Amino acid sequence: MSTTVTRPDESEVTAPEKSGRTSAGIRRALPAAAILVAIGLIWEAVSHWFGVPNYVLPSLDSIWSTGVSEWSGTLASATWVTTEEVVLGFLLSIVVALVVAFALHSSRVVRNAVYPLLIGSQAVPVVVIAPVLAIIFGYTITPKLIVVTLICFFPIVVNTIDGLASVDPELLRVMRTLDGNRWATLRRVEAPAALPSIFSGLRIAATYAPIGAVFGEYAGSQNGLGYVMIQAIPQLETALVFAAIFILTAEAILLFIAVSVAERIICPWAREGKR
Repeated sequence: MSTTVTRPDESEVTAPEKSGRTSAGIRRALPAAAILVAIGLIWEAVSHWFGVPNYVLPSLDSIWSTGVSEWSGTLASATWVTTEEVVLGFLLSIVVALVVAFALHSSRVVRNAVYPLLIGSQAVPVVVIAPVLAIIFGYTITPKLIVVTLICFFPIVVNTIDGLASVDPELLRVMRTLDGNRWATLRRVEAPAALPSIFSGLRIAATYAPIGAVFGEYAGSQNGLGYVMIQAIPQLETALVFAAIFILTAEAILLFIAVSVAERIICPWAREGKR
């Protein structure tokens, strides 16, 4: 006697799943939204009711009005310059980090020689390197890209190496059984298995990229959000400084979201595995 299993219609399963995911996402976002609202209320209370001067802690509405009034004159061009530095520097850090990580993974000799140097390079403050780069390359975009790359590439390298080293040994034995060469093993087994770890490093680096751009602009620039803050601080235009900070925060969040979306598209199996 055979038993026939009837599979439910895909549309019937997909719709509840989508609604469930949406409600779950809303529930996850509620605590963070509540914290932001609480911080905003405390900020407004301190700035309005406790006699704090506007140049010390401007109110949120003052920051908003300053941002709107300065957008067409200063902030728009500065935001574009900083965004270009952040995006190009982040992409450059990805290329450099992946090349270095695959090279270290492919050769134990290279890894033993270079990996300690990479760790030691993180002990050098980028704030010290940025002025030297500005002296060498001038007030161009080049020193900013180098600073962003130096800040972002290390977490990508470390996570990529860990991902490549965590491949299931059984898969590697299967590739050897099939006479797969080193390139085929890297392309078909190791690189796909390392993608979740690579994107973990990319998410960390995405939050660092705006910081690197501002460091580079502090060292020497003629435009950008860092340059706007340098000019605004001596004039006690604190509202303009906070407006620039909020824009930088928004850029970091958007870049983080873009990396997360790319991960869902490129390696959806990682998200399914986590679920």
